[in-house]
Amino acid sequence: MEQGAESGKKLIKLKPEQAALAKENGKRQVKAAPRVVKVSGLSQEKIKTQASMQKQQMEKSLQAMQKARAVQMARKSAQASTESGKAVFQVTGKGSKLSVQGITAAIQKGGVALEKMGKWIAAGGGAFLLVFILIVGIIAGAAFSSSSESSESLSEEVLAYISVIQQYASQYGIPEYVSAIQAIMMQESGGRGTDPMQCSESPYNTRFPHTPGSITDPDYSIEVGVQTFADCISQAGCSSPQDMDKLKLAWQGYNYGNGYIGWALQRGGYTEANALQFSQEQAASHGWSSYGDPEYVPHVMRYYSGGSLFADLFGNQQIVSVAMGQIGNSGGQKFWSWYGFDSHVEWCACFVSWCANQSGLIESGKVPKFSLCSSGVTWFQGKNKWQSGGTTPSVGMIIFFDWDHDGTSDHVGIVEKCEGGRVYTIEGNSSDQVRQRNYEVDYGAIMGYGRSW
Repeated sequence: MEQGAESGKKLIKLKPEQAALAKENGKRQVKAAPRVVKVSGLSQEKIKTQASMQKQQMEKSLQAMQKARAVQMARKSAQASTESGKAVFQVTGKGSKLSVQGITAAIQKGGVALEKMGKWIAAGGGAFLLVFILIVGIIAGAAFSSSSESSESLSEEVLAYISVIQQYASQYGIPEYVSAIQAIMMQESGGRGTDPMQCSESPYNTRFPHTPGSITDPDYSIEVGVQTFADCISQAGCSSPQDMDKLKLAWQGYNYGNGYIGWALQRGGYTEANALQFSQEQAASHGWSSYGDPEYVPHVMRYYSGGSLFADLFGNQQIVSVAMGQIGNSGGQKFWSWYGFDSHVEWCACFVSWCANQSGLIESGKVPKFSLCSSGVTWFQGKNKWQSGGTTPSVGMIIFFDWDHDGTSDHVGIVEKCEGGRVYTIEGNSSDQVRQRNYEVDYGAIMGYGRSW
């Protein structure tokens, strides 16, 4: 009997492992996505100067074009990038301000422009390169000038703990919150000292005195800190790293203690105002001069990029990070029950959908929620986001397999990377587990790839 959400369609099934499949490689560490460095806003005069320079460069490049068609297409793309720029910046007498709606419009228009340019790159030559730089420059410039959506670099000490953080984040059920945990560590200690998470007063600390700085084992500090934060995430009802309202509540709860979370939920959730109010009330009731850090959230957010407006641009890397955190899961109940099934099904597509959801890709419409591999193929092909098998994939693409070579996909996974002529994947329901695998790029059972951009 067929299982799945859609009747009359082929089952999501995983054919027994074939001898042709390459042996599983060891676990690989995922590099953190580059973080944005905060810079001050541009003055109105500087914006005018840059615009003038860009205009001059465009004119020179267009004059150098020998082919009329290339010139025409370049002008069309330049117009698209100009419209994007208008949507991004709101210039006032005090300088430039960044509009959230403007950035969204810029990304959408810029994406359309790039998609069109891809069709005439051969004809456009230098014009394509110039217009591409202008579009990226406008969008990136907007991002860099926004203090509310940028982040400062993590220290080398914090980055050195990435594998330990990933280990405990997976152990306590929040593998997708690694960036949020790194931001906490950066604010608490910069990764230095024997208690980098500054969590000795947590009730989960059972080995050391509950006094500030008493933990003398960095690894144990991270375990306690991650477990404490996982509890805050649960109590706040945070659904994903992009659920910023609830994530802020969880962060402030980490600093104040979980008593704040319930108190704030009764008042509509976290706000900077009620964080200050709670601090003042607690300090007064205990006879202290102060209580916690009322500005803990904005302080932590200086180091966090996972929930920014530009998370979708790097969602292809984030979905890999989320998938990596699930390696070793057996049975897949976490994924097929999330999808809505009440008993075990072939769950490879449920796993991919779960990872996409945790990365914000389903909510943004970049990836569909699907339980049948064939449905996923149909969606990506219908959206013009399909890449045929035998080609080189990019990180974060969704890889579809056709074991039977009958034109219908039987299995699906996530591309971790592609190098040396091999594609490395993370797959759910691989012998009923989440496992890493790798194949030759031209392996015949690879049907194709879906992309989220």
